[in-house]
Amino acid sequence: MGDDAYPTRKSTADHSDSSNPADGVPFQSPPPHYLVPEGVTSPTLTQISLKPSSPPPRSSSDSLARSPASKHRDSIPLTAERRDTLSTIPSDGVSLVEPSFDENVLRALCELDCGVPLLLDRIKQSLVSCREASVFFKKRAALEEEHGKSLQKLARSTSELYSMSDGKAGSFVAAWQSSMRLHELMAENRIHFAHRLNEMSEELASLAKEVDKNRKQTKELSSRYERALQEAEMNMEKCKARLEVSSEELERVLLQKEGESLSESAVQAKPGVLGGKRVLGKAVAKGGLLLKGKNPGNILRQEDDIRLRVSNASDSYRKALNDTQAMRQEYFNFQLPRILRALKECVDEIDLGTKYHLTRYAFLFESIVLSDGSTLVPISPEEEGSGLKALFEAIDNRADFKTYMQNYAYARGGVAKGPRREGPAEEGFLPPLPTHNSSYGAAQPPQSAANGNTHVADRGRPTFGVDLAEQMTRDQVELPPILEKCCVAIEKYGIRSQGIYRISGMARRVGILRERLDKDMNSVDLDSEEWTADINNVTSVLKMWFRELPEPLLTFNLHQGFVDAAKIENDRLRHIRLHERVNDLPDSNYATLKYFMGHLHKIAQCEADNSMSIQNLAIVFGPTLFGQVSNGSTSGHANVTMADAPYQNRAIETILEHYTDIFVDESEATT
Repeated sequence: MGDDAYPTRKSTADHSDSSNPADGVPFQSPPPHYLVPEGVTSPTLTQISLKPSSPPPRSSSDSLARSPASKHRDSIPLTAERRDTLSTIPSDGVSLVEPSFDENVLRALCELDCGVPLLLDRIKQSLVSCREASVFFKKRAALEEEHGKSLQKLARSTSELYSMSDGKAGSFVAAWQSSMRLHELMAENRIHFAHRLNEMSEELASLAKEVDKNRKQTKELSSRYERALQEAEMNMEKCKARLEVSSEELERVLLQKEGESLSESAVQAKPGVLGGKRVLGKAVAKGGLLLKGKNPGNILRQEDDIRLRVSNASDSYRKALNDTQAMRQEYFNFQLPRILRALKECVDEIDLGTKYHLTRYAFLFESIVLSDGSTLVPISPEEEGSGLKALFEAIDNRADFKTYMQNYAYARGGVAKGPRREGPAEEGFLPPLPTHNSSYGAAQPPQSAANGNTHVADRGRPTFGVDLAEQMTRDQVELPPILEKCCVAIEKYGIRSQGIYRISGMARRVGILRERLDKDMNSVDLDSEEWTADINNVTSVLKMWFRELPEPLLTFNLHQGFVDAAKIENDRLRHIRLHERVNDLPDSNYATLKYFMGHLHKIAQCEADNSMSIQNLAIVFGPTLFGQVSNGSTSGHANVTMADAPYQNRAIETILEHYTDIFVDESEATT
């Protein structure tokens, strides 16, 4: 998600250089207590020496305009990124700060005596909050990554182990493997979420580090400005004290010269003179040399010397006062607002950055939860696939068990286990049940009409257990009569029956119908209520007829060819190869297969009513149409193993899916 990256923060060095105070633009409307009188200049800015005589008055803006380089700024350099943090406001209405910056807040901070420590403490709080969020993201990322990797490992190992185990097959294994893939998808989403959290944690840590660095630099800059101002004020106080002492000495000399006593001068102190009783007391204490000797010549020399010292002290004091006032004006009108703005920008930067990442975290968290929800319950199952619940609900235990029964019987067919169930009816045995043994029909002797089940006369034209080509040649037909008879009845009475061909009929009724059809097919009326009441008896007899063919419908010779074609993964190529194998069938087998596939195609078209899809029909008729070689067979045909069962079903499924392409000519389709 590259578009949700933290936006590029605007560098504080992007402001215009026109905001430099050295450009001489006066500050607009400074706080009243920050104003200084005109005529005060700062030698730290101008480096112009003052003469003992009073210089002409000059405004601070003139001093700023004439100074090519500020001595004060040279001694306390300002970093480039902080250089134009705050620009002055000229009288023509140019904004002091950028429109997005809250100017009122800046002015309120300038009014406070504690503006700088306030912002420094606020940045500390914001740094703590930012670092806490960064640590939380990092720990949360570690948990999500561990969860995602563990879930991914579990899903993959479970899927691999199940594929090597003896668990259930069929619809269950398909649902199980699909559910494991869903878990892998959710695990990948969690790992991706963890990576995003790590990125956010690193960005917040980097932001906190950068803001902390800027805070320290700005704090050091503010401290240096304050120290410089304090030093200037201390220097001014020293100059003032020297001026006071020199003035006291001068006053005493003047009193000595005029011959006034010390006591009288103490009482009659002139207004406007710096001295007084207290001052003269100090002069007497500190200027003992003036009391020595009262020679007029010495007094005059002393007066000239002291006047010179008073003049120098006065010039020094005036210069120190002007320097201090100019420095105070520059600090409060220019440097302090710039420092406050820089600190406020740091506060805004880290507060906005923390808020952005928290909002981004909330968005990502919502996205991962919604992603898990849409994975479990897709909004459009047709496009996104089935959800977890739908996958497990699609498990068809009945169909799985039916397939398992068939495969189990084929794998162990011909081996007698348990009590014998078939035998002569006069000995109390029940009629024969459907069997998977292809030699059943040949092994069973014809039943006589005296067995008590039926009185149909045997015409001597058996159908069950007789070679397909032989019975079609014998009856001089293009299709086996039993196939046409049963399919017509099934399409007429059972095409919409639930689970048609999957549900078996009653064993006794199936045995009776088989015997009647085998003795005299024409005498059996499948339209009678006897057989239409339970059409599953008819479907079971038809499946039994296919299974009892001496050679299966798809023949032993072509069995391996069909299996090899079914193993092809490419759908188009598999269809072509199976079409070629179908064309290789003998004429009688091809005609029978074509008719029967057309019948199953009609059954599949009513899937909404009978729940028999092409896949379900392929599972039922895969083993039936491919048949099985008896264990005692000595023929050269390859034995049909259990491993071929899935490919047999796949072959039938592909043939059914492409029934029209394989069997229906264009001329037949138009008619």
